[in-house]
Amino acid sequence: MEPNRLTNSKERILRRKEVLEKKKAIDDIIKAASAVKDQLASFLPFRQYDRHGLSLYLDSGFGEHLTSSLKKYIKILLKVNMEGPYGSEWPVEEKIKRREMVAPQARYIFVRSSSPNATLNDKLDNNEEKVISGHWIGDGDPVVAFVHYRFVIEEEVPVLYVFELQLESLVQRKGLGKFLMQLLELIAHKSYGSLPFCMMDKTIIIRNLVSCRIAWEL
Repeated sequence: MEPNRLTNSKERILRRKEVLEKKKAIDDIIKAASAVKDQLASFLPFRQYDRHGLSLYLDSGFGEHLTSSLKKYIKILLKVNMEGPYGSEWPVEEKIKRREMVAPQARYIFVRSSSPNATLNDKLDNNEEKVISGHWIGDGDPVVAFVHYRFVIEEEVPVLYVFELQLESLVQRKGLGKFLMQLLELIAHKSYGSLPFCMMDKTIIIRNLVSCRIAWEL
């Protein structure tokens, strides 16, 4: 074999080895992050949200382990918040979101009220708007918001991808959306050990987070 051809062949082998090693390292990072059963365990101060008359706490969840009550709630809140913005496209988008909802890769943060809506109303300041009844139908404390996120790879970079951040009207404009995004940044930073990459569907940002007064760089 000619010297130049031999050198080129070795270089191709080395480059391929480097690519495979990099891919394996990234895959290992994603697997490790996805294997954590409760991401909130590392961020105890974010377990509670007691601001602006709200008394809430956070739970972790998995797409493949959602209860029937949680599945029903997610479907209802998605329809309430997203049917209007999507318009005639909603029936197709709804089917997509229902499939995404229960995927094995789906990770959740559920925000629950630690008191019934009536008590929540009583805690609000006199100059704050009274909350409306929520959409939760099931046992346990009512869910008032949720985040659906995943650990994925985008353009060879580990990414925490936010699929959904949905808040009921009774908890909007009270800083909760910003609070949840800060938590997601911390989770991404802890999982990847570097500057976090949080991505989001533009529709979610424009039509949901605007109401929470959040500006998020796309």
